[in-house]
Amino acid sequence: MTPDWSALDRELAHWQKGNLTLPLWWRDDDAMSQSAELERLADLSAKLDLPVHLAVIPQGATADLARFAADNPQLIPVVHGWAHQNHAPAGEKKAEFGAHRPLEELLEDAEHGLTALKKLFGSSLRPMFVPPWNRISPEMLTWLAGAGFTAVSTFAPRKAAKPASGLLRVNTHLDPIDWKGGHSLLPPEQLIAQVARQLRDRRLGEADNAEPYGLLTHHLVHDEAIWSFISALAKRLLDGPGEAWIYDERMS
Repeated sequence: MTPDWSALDRELAHWQKGNLTLPLWWRDDDAMSQSAELERLADLSAKLDLPVHLAVIPQGATADLARFAADNPQLIPVVHGWAHQNHAPAGEKKAEFGAHRPLEELLEDAEHGLTALKKLFGSSLRPMFVPPWNRISPEMLTWLAGAGFTAVSTFAPRKAAKPASGLLRVNTHLDPIDWKGGHSLLPPEQLIAQVARQLRDRRLGEADNAEPYGLLTHHLVHDEAIWSFISALAKRLLDGPGEAWIYDERMS
């Protein structure tokens, strides 16, 4: 069944009429090694001409991933925590870098992640910190720049472009996966309405359109419905007001 895109198409028509531009970026989480799923992600990225900021788990990252990324420069590695290990107490939402451990431990793990991936990817690595499960202790933000990072990325519209000196926040805004209901695609009409609403807020000045609009995916768990929806959505946005955005640490 083909999704009904009319709600988004109407919103995109307003953007076109206003000659507005939507900075668009793509983040994909949990990469560790080359796989058929990663190859499909790279192919789709190239087809769309929309680079993917690949959030790599440092502790498990392999040399074949680095070789594959080098051969596919549309994949831009960034730091996805350290081990993707939950440290939250039972009953609380999962977090590796939440306020459940001493700040010194959090920063040490973050620095280990940055060092390990610099060795693996060299100059292609961007010093963006992506905490697993999109959760991070507010206290840690103040110190990330001192640990060598220039950007942080979680989920939902940002409240401030720079949460700390020398640190840019660039979040993601749409996750198409139904994590609580089978890990397939959320109802397409729900996702389309969400994008239309988020773009409306930006157009009317109720949200920060200077923050790139972020698509969040997890290539290792995609089914055909997820691949198809992300491809169709990204193409629609790029055919309209969307312009591909890539993080450069000089932006911080």
